[in-house]
Amino acid sequence: MDILLLVLGLICMVLGIIGAFLPILPGPLTGWVGLLLLSFTSAVPKDWTFLGITLAVAVFVWIIDYFIPAMGTKRFGGSKYGVYGTMIGLVVGLFSPIPFGMLIGAFVGAFIGETAFDKKDTNKALKASFGSLLGFFVSASLKFGVGLVYCWFFISMFWENKSAFF
Repeated sequence: MDILLLVLGLICMVLGIIGAFLPILPGPLTGWVGLLLLSFTSAVPKDWTFLGITLAVAVFVWIIDYFIPAMGTKRFGGSKYGVYGTMIGLVVGLFSPIPFGMLIGAFVGAFIGETAFDKKDTNKALKASFGSLLGFFVSASLKFGVGLVYCWFFISMFWENKSAFF
């Protein structure tokens, strides 16, 4: 049973890192589930304080992930239409067959929102679109960093107790 939990936890870790770039997967929360699964093995001692703190971090990052691209758009002079366009573009880009569809979708969505609905000129709309793209990069970097830290925790907890697994 411990090996099954270890493998499932490892799968969650990998999905957590992939989730840093896919908005449909809650990366840090998925990585945290991997830590939780590892702690349920008989080989690894349970540390509820550690799990509580890492859960709080994962939930915090998950919540602010929805606001960072919009904040980037606003910071660079975008309107609420640019923010809406960014969010819609992210979702549309996710299902696009184009490589880097989410990035292009966020950029184009903010641009369309600014030009079509807020009637901004092209230069201001491009600036707001760049802000949405920057916000997406900041958000993905934050989630990726948390995912890497959770992976490091997972590997170090496994390594300390590897003799109990095999």
